[in-house]
Amino acid sequence: MYCLNVFLRGNKKIPFISLPVFLCCLLAFTSCQSKKKVALIVHHAKIYTVDSAFSTAEAMAIENGKLLAIGSDKDIMATYVSDSMLDAGGKTIFPGFIDAHCHFTGMATDRWKCDLTGTRSFLEVVEKIKAYATNAPMEWIYGRGWDQNDWPGKEYPDKHILDSLFPNRPVFIKRIDGHAALVNQKALDLAGIDAGTLVKGGSIEMKDGKLTGILIDNAMDLVDTKIPLLSDVLAKQYYNELQQLCFAVGLTGVHDCGIGEHTLEMVDEEQQAGRLKMKIFALLSDSARYYPTWIKRGAYRTARLHMGGFKLYADGALGSRGACLLHDYSDEPGSKGFLLSDSAYFRSVARMLAQSNLQLCTHAIGDSGNRQLLNIYAEVLKGKNDRRWRIEHAQVVDVNDFHFFKDYSIIPSVQPTHATSDMYWAEERLGTERMANAYAYQRLLQQNQWMPLGTDFPVEDISPFKTFYAAVIRKDGKGFPGNGFQTADALSRQQAIRGMTIWAAKAAFEEDEKGSLEKGKSADFILLNTDLMSCKPERILATEVLATYINGEKLWGRK
Repeated sequence: MYCLNVFLRGNKKIPFISLPVFLCCLLAFTSCQSKKKVALIVHHAKIYTVDSAFSTAEAMAIENGKLLAIGSDKDIMATYVSDSMLDAGGKTIFPGFIDAHCHFTGMATDRWKCDLTGTRSFLEVVEKIKAYATNAPMEWIYGRGWDQNDWPGKEYPDKHILDSLFPNRPVFIKRIDGHAALVNQKALDLAGIDAGTLVKGGSIEMKDGKLTGILIDNAMDLVDTKIPLLSDVLAKQYYNELQQLCFAVGLTGVHDCGIGEHTLEMVDEEQQAGRLKMKIFALLSDSARYYPTWIKRGAYRTARLHMGGFKLYADGALGSRGACLLHDYSDEPGSKGFLLSDSAYFRSVARMLAQSNLQLCTHAIGDSGNRQLLNIYAEVLKGKNDRRWRIEHAQVVDVNDFHFFKDYSIIPSVQPTHATSDMYWAEERLGTERMANAYAYQRLLQQNQWMPLGTDFPVEDISPFKTFYAAVIRKDGKGFPGNGFQTADALSRQQAIRGMTIWAAKAAFEEDEKGSLEKGKSADFILLNTDLMSCKPERILATEVLATYINGEKLWGRK
């Protein structure tokens, strides 16, 4: 070292460097050379890893879209170096949220339709439809989102005003839950529906011997199938638009429940082209022509797409009185709702899928719909297992039927905002006794000690923060009811976060690759301006996503 210093002093072209300064420079150079270079370092954060201990960390190193290491600022900064540094400034990071039950492609292609969400009367619906009709992209006038339970009187509308306004254009407007629709006479004529038309698993409503235009569940298909499909180009455009909305609310993955083969192909094409970055677990819709091919082929997986099973519908929705109940509706004596197919059909599908590696996920709302599907699952599964067959919604479960979930490892997949959307009128439908066993999320969670959470968007709002708030606080956005809704079945904050991350991943057999921030897993994470684990309840719904990353790539952010 002495000789080197003499050389430097003697070389007139090199400025004099004191020995202490040189040593510091050499140490820094040697230290940098010994560090491993990675694509991204995140530091000075409060990272909720959502590992088995729900531990926290401060920093993580990311390479090739995976977490290479996670730990303290000191350890990560001493071991790794990167040209790309994210200083979180002490803010909170969670694994990217995964919506375990939604209709991603359905909501995307709904974007051309008239949005009727939040309408407070049928007259408001009519005004929106009139405005939309002037620039509707096709002859059909298509809308979605009305809910008669939000209107004075809470009665179904009829078609008379639509007939007078649009005698020569077909109108089809779906209820918020997608299980009922109002159509005009032109649409009925195009579908060949008259007073004598019968449909299994659905209802064509009549009043005073005349059609009202209300179609429930399978009856809607008679009209819906007459509406021209969007072009593939426009559908793909809408997929890409919707993913930006997902990124903005912190979603990095979705379970798209009940899609067609062609939709699956379009999603795959967009992902392979690098335009659709959203990670999608898809369930195919119930179609007899799909089963032979997919039971033989099994699950389909790429880097961002996983088709892992089928979505069936046992019954309809509580709001449209299509949910199948064991006893009459409290507000409509003589009606119990109905199954959309008979038990023999559901049993045959369950037996077929049991011979494959595919999941069976069935929409069941009413206590009778749940009981019949739980019994069928039990017959096929025969005991505890790791098939992860799911009951979607599990909304009203008889007190004697909760044990099926535990005894046969059946997974309830629930949507907490359903509780806070329905709480205003659900007891009118169910009565006090049945209401006590509805939206029972904590009791359902305890059956298997884990449970995925979703939104069912576009039936509910896309925001995971509303899911979290409804699950934990059990109130609406205005703080109603003051003491919370059936709070014995509220989830803890940790349970809710697990349901939106690792348990959602587990529901798709993906817990080894995503859902928590652990070494070797995908670097899917979100940076928030709020710590959901410790903030006051009123801060939850005001949470903003500052950045969203998938595989270490920033796909959305405010800066």
